[in-house]
Amino acid sequence: MVQYLFQKLGYAILTLLGVVTVIFLLFTILPGDPARMMLGQNENAEQLAIVKKKYGFDKPVSQQYLYYLNDLSPLSFHGVEVDDYTYLSTGKYNAISLFSVGNSKVVLKSPYLRESFQKSGKKVSSVIQETLPNTVILAVTAILIAIFLGVLLGIVSVLFRDRWVDKLIQLVSTFGMSVPSFFSAIIFAWLFGYVLNEYTHLNMTGSLYEVDDFGEGSYVQLKNLLLPAIVLGIRPLAVVSQLMRNSLLEVLSQDYIRTAKAKGLSFATIIRRHALKNALNPVVTAVSGWFASMLAGAVFVEYIFGWNGLGKEIVDALNTLDLPVIMGAVIVIASLFILINIFVDLIYGWLDPKIRNQ
Repeated sequence: MVQYLFQKLGYAILTLLGVVTVIFLLFTILPGDPARMMLGQNENAEQLAIVKKKYGFDKPVSQQYLYYLNDLSPLSFHGVEVDDYTYLSTGKYNAISLFSVGNSKVVLKSPYLRESFQKSGKKVSSVIQETLPNTVILAVTAILIAIFLGVLLGIVSVLFRDRWVDKLIQLVSTFGMSVPSFFSAIIFAWLFGYVLNEYTHLNMTGSLYEVDDFGEGSYVQLKNLLLPAIVLGIRPLAVVSQLMRNSLLEVLSQDYIRTAKAKGLSFATIIRRHALKNALNPVVTAVSGWFASMLAGAVFVEYIFGWNGLGKEIVDALNTLDLPVIMGAVIVIASLFILINIFVDLIYGWLDPKIRNQ
């Protein structure tokens, strides 16, 4: 099991290195000159030189890439004199100095994602810490809705197999898988937040925390969670219901189910006591993958509903060309995706020794 764990961690590190490389090159080379983008119409030669020096744009791309990897690595090398845009190990940030190598020292620190271009030097890690919890709450709520309703609809489809109820559920599931999330978000916000607002009392936009009208702080507004969670959960709900139906039908064709029927057990009892548990295996697999992808898929949903999560922050950063925030957010999402998949693989390896011996 230990060897299996190290093998998965090795794959994860290589995958994350590939993601970091692609993200760095994508937002360093393709956008053009970041310094000119930041200055816009206020550009002049003196200001351009200052911005390039401050953020390291005057260095070769290869050197910028090595500096970026060094900042992301928990174990990193730092000289006596470092540039302003790299990790400062004395005074401004906390780091544990381990040992010296020549004119450099090796320090242990948290990954440094640089500072925002647009938020007055605010650390990207702070921006992510403020917005990521809202995205996680939204994703967890959406996946819980998808699991509960998806499993329920899958069971109902089996109970009414080949009848109009079953066909209607399959039709709705197919439609749910095919409709883009941003389109569903617009329709739900307009229909339930505007047209039917008198009955639903739901807002078209709003986040988990809202500022008090009298300026006495913020308060939790749970009703703002309902619409974005439902919209984000529509596609996994459709997948779960289809998987549940197909898996349950397959399980019901097994010999031990026939034995249970021969004993005189009712169909509902057979499903509840014998078939349901075994039919949930593919559903668990799908849910684990969907939960990881929801963190990335929440971008448009959060922006349309005004949900102050990491997805909305990415869109705002794209509009203002805040490259460090974009890069940091994408790397964090990719890291979470990799960690969740490792966790799922370890569970499978623990449940089935054949998997970890492959």
